[in-house]
Amino acid sequence: MGMEPTVSVNMTDGSSASVHGAVVRGPSLRRILLRATPYAVVILLLALWAVASRFSSPMAIPSPRAVWKELHLLLSVGYAGQTFGTDVVESIARIGTGFLAAVVIGVPVGVMMARSDFVFQAIDPLLQFIRPIPPLAYIPLLVVWFGIGESSKDILIALGTIPIIIINTVAGVRSTPVERIRVAACLGASRLQQFWFVILPSALPMIFTGMRVGIGIAWTCLVASEMIAASAGLGWLIQDAGQELQTSIIFIGIVAIGILGYSMELIIRAIERVLVPWHNHG
Repeated sequence: MGMEPTVSVNMTDGSSASVHGAVVRGPSLRRILLRATPYAVVILLLALWAVASRFSSPMAIPSPRAVWKELHLLLSVGYAGQTFGTDVVESIARIGTGFLAAVVIGVPVGVMMARSDFVFQAIDPLLQFIRPIPPLAYIPLLVVWFGIGESSKDILIALGTIPIIIINTVAGVRSTPVERIRVAACLGASRLQQFWFVILPSALPMIFTGMRVGIGIAWTCLVASEMIAASAGLGWLIQDAGQELQTSIIFIGIVAIGILGYSMELIIRAIERVLVPWHNHG
């Protein structure tokens, strides 16, 4: 009885398989380890946290179990007359409004600065003046001008995020290879078509990089504003719990901000993969 021929087939996950009863080789050990690394890091951090809580007072470092019980109370009963979900929704809404405003304003301004020397010279000095100012410095003025309502928080998030969006947009537009623009012009593309089909796609990776950096800055601005002028939100929750020495609630607020910030980062990455499929996303 003759042996069946074996045909090797490359799988989408980088593994290989063969047809007609041959041995199937699964994902490589390196790929498995790479996928398991984030979970291993989380488990290690939880273990270190548990060990540290045993050698510290509950007020300084509460145990993971104590924090978990406090989370159940926050979800069911709430804190200071409102639910934990309300604080999360308030913070997400403020981040969404301020960050989207920064993107809507920052990207067009960055494009105009990159395409016009006059616009660049008009805006760049103001941008470089604003960029090093800590967002906390704006809070007293924004409270005086706009009160402690949502406007002051949205404006603070936009002010802190816009500079990084503009700078990355300018860098992305200016980094477009000249050869691509010349080829498009030789093929009869108008200036608008050159921008829409050549310059903008080339600039998108840098724009998304600015958005990914900006979302972290937006959370910093949000928490700072909520700690000073708010009656709801994760920043307010951390501030109020700190005054009451509720360390477990502080831990919950910090972890919630980290999870939400990382989730928004993943959303931006997913949008980037859809709009910029040709770029190496790592």
